[in-house]
Amino acid sequence: MTFGTAISTVFRKYVDFFGRATRSEYWWWYLFVLIVNVAVQLVASVLPDGARETVQWLSYLWSLAILLPTLAVGARRLHDSNHSAFHLFWMLLPLIGWIILLVFFLQPSNPAGARFDRPGTAPAVA
Repeated sequence: MTFGTAISTVFRKYVDFFGRATRSEYWWWYLFVLIVNVAVQLVASVLPDGARETVQWLSYLWSLAILLPTLAVGARRLHDSNHSAFHLFWMLLPLIGWIILLVFFLQPSNPAGARFDRPGTAPAVA
């Protein structure tokens, strides 16, 4: 999956917590979010105070806008490695929980994850 395809897929499946997402889809999305966040912070750092506040508010709106697709692609990634989406709650536990999720997100696709697909849908292509 390419960078652009992954981004469009995540936005197309904005709040779809069913099915599976390949490793490349998840990590391209993560890279996209990181790039946008760094770009916004760089722009905010060179602007005067009044404009900086506006950019910060735009940053907050961006973070709010990508919250659900980020959770959805995370849930689908967990499904692809044959784990329940409830493992996302590990992110509430700083450091240890994040390490656990990182291990889950790095795991290869598992055919048993098909149990999380909606009935009648084709399996995700790795």
